Amino acid sequence: MEFLRDMLLFLKERKKWWLLPVILALLAAGALLLLSGGAAVTPFVYTLF
Repeated sequence: MEFLRDMLLFLKERKKWWLLPVILALLAAGALLLLSGGAAVTPFVYTLF
């Protein structure tokens, strides 16, 4: 949790709010892969990238 707090403080201090959607998209893709077990969602991930 300290990493997330540091990341938010960095974004706030440096005014890099445009990075927030990129970070959220990467976290969502990672969560999708972890929660699905990988095999069922693999064809959908290949179409995104």
